[in-house]
Amino acid sequence: MNTNISQYPYFSLKGLLVAVSDLSPAYLGTAFLLIAAWIFRPILLSEAFFLVILRQAAPLGMLVLGQSIVIRCRSIDLSIGGIILAANYIASSAYLNGYPDYVIIMACILFGLMVGATNGILITQFRGSAVIITLAMSIVFVGVVVALARYTPPGDVPPLIRYFGSGRMNNIPIAPMIWIAFVIPIALALRWTVFGRYVDAVGANPHAAAISGIPYLKIMFLTHVLSGFTAAVGGLLLAGFVGKGSTDTGIGQDLVLNSIAAVILGGVNFGGGRSRILGPTIGAFMLTFLFNFLTSFGFEESGKLMMQGFIIAIAAMVEGMKRR
Repeated sequence: MNTNISQYPYFSLKGLLVAVSDLSPAYLGTAFLLIAAWIFRPILLSEAFFLVILRQAAPLGMLVLGQSIVIRCRSIDLSIGGIILAANYIASSAYLNGYPDYVIIMACILFGLMVGATNGILITQFRGSAVIITLAMSIVFVGVVVALARYTPPGDVPPLIRYFGSGRMNNIPIAPMIWIAFVIPIALALRWTVFGRYVDAVGANPHAAAISGIPYLKIMFLTHVLSGFTAAVGGLLLAGFVGKGSTDTGIGQDLVLNSIAAVILGGVNFGGGRSRILGPTIGAFMLTFLFNFLTSFGFEESGKLMMQGFIIAIAAMVEGMKRR
C-alpha cells in the first residue's frame, strides 16, 4: 500500500512550522536555553547542576500551580508573597517550639488555606478587586510578621521541613519530587473533571457560565483557596531550602511576579489560554534555568531583572499576535 506522507500536515515543513508556532513561549524559550547552555555552558546540563536547578524551581513551580488556575478564571493572587513570608515565620518562630514537625507543617498549610478563603470571600461576596484585595492581604501579613519578629525573632527551620526543601532521596532532591506530585493530579483534574470544565467555562465567559447554571462564584472561591494552599507549600519548600527563618520583607516577593511571568510564558492568559498546567510548569523551570544561565555569565541582579522583563514583554506580544 502506498502512503503519501505529505497527507499528514505535521510531516511537511509548513505543518512543522505551524506546530512550532502553536507552542507556548515557555516551550520555545526552554528549548532555546537548553541549546544555548549545551553550546556555551554545558556544565549546567550535568546531572548535579540540573538537579540543583530543579530544586530551586520547586517553590516557584508550586506557586505557579495555583496562580495559573486563578488567572485562568480572570483573577489574580498577589497575596502569595505575604503567605510565603508568614509560612517562613510560622515554621521557624518560637511560638510552635516543642510541637512535632508535622503540626508545624499543618499550621502553615492551614494558614495558606485561610488566606485563600479570605481572598475568595472578599472577591466573590463583596465584589472586591482581586488586585487590591490580594495585594492588601500580602501587605497586612508582611506587617504582622515584622511586628511579631520584634518579640520572637525566627530561628532554625524544623528538620522535616529542611528535608523537604533541601534533602535528597537516592541523590534526587525531594523538593522537585513534591512539586511533580502536585502537578500530576492537578493537571489530570483540570483535564478530566467537572471542576476543570467549570474553570474553562468561567474563564471563557463568567456571565454565560452563570446563565448556564455553573456556580462561577464558588469556582472562583475554590481557585483562590487552591492558590493559598500551593503558596503555603511553596513557602515551606523555600523555608526548607534556606534552612533558617527570616524577617526580610523581600523574601518570596520576587516569586510573586515570577509566578505571573511563568503563567504568561506558559500560554495561560486572563480568561483562558491554550495550556492548563504543563505550560506554566515549564515556564517556572524556564525562568529558574534562565537566572542560573545568566548568573554563569556574571550578570548581576539588575541585569537579570531587565532580561526577565524583556522576555516577558516579548512573550506577551507573541501571545497577543497569535490571538489576533
